[in-house]
Amino acid sequence: MSARLVLLGPPGAGKGTQAARLSDRLGIPAISTGDIFRANVAEQTELGKRAQRYMDAGEYVPDEVTNAMVRDRLAQPDAADGFLLDGYPRTADQVDELEGMLSADGQRLHAVVELTADTDEVVTRLLKRAEEQGRPDDTEVVIRRRLEVYAEQTAPLAATYAARGLLVQVDGIGGLDEVTERIMTALAPHLN
Repeated sequence: MSARLVLLGPPGAGKGTQAARLSDRLGIPAISTGDIFRANVAEQTELGKRAQRYMDAGEYVPDEVTNAMVRDRLAQPDAADGFLLDGYPRTADQVDELEGMLSADGQRLHAVVELTADTDEVVTRLLKRAEEQGRPDDTEVVIRRRLEVYAEQTAPLAATYAARGLLVQVDGIGGLDEVTERIMTALAPHLN
């Protein structure tokens, strides 16, 4: 099945888990910008070296570098029939850049899935994960701030995609199979 998707959602909503499940169900690669960064840095590509300089300085990698990495990744053969992007786009400029990348190849996004989740439920999940994984810096205050930043940065993207008729909101709280089925049901009209 051909599907070009973006996955949005706050930390703790289950994006990584659902991305892997959707990748399997739809036969498309789940592409995380974090994975793209790590691969480029590990392979010492020119883009990886540029990104490393910013990361070493504790700065955000500029859009031009991120966009170039995503463009390179989407040009790989396994993404020819579709992909699921997790972690990109993050800004309005990146939304426009992604649209330009796709339209240059005569393609378009089919849908943008936003996993929604009750804030208190997500905080509980992330505190439990922090305890299990030994992350003492993931305190409730830090987690709530991360959720605020996500809401501030992502709300405009969700609104943009909603205006374009691409946004599908799905409750990310529940059993894994239950959430996956909700997503597949919500996507069905966009994939036909």
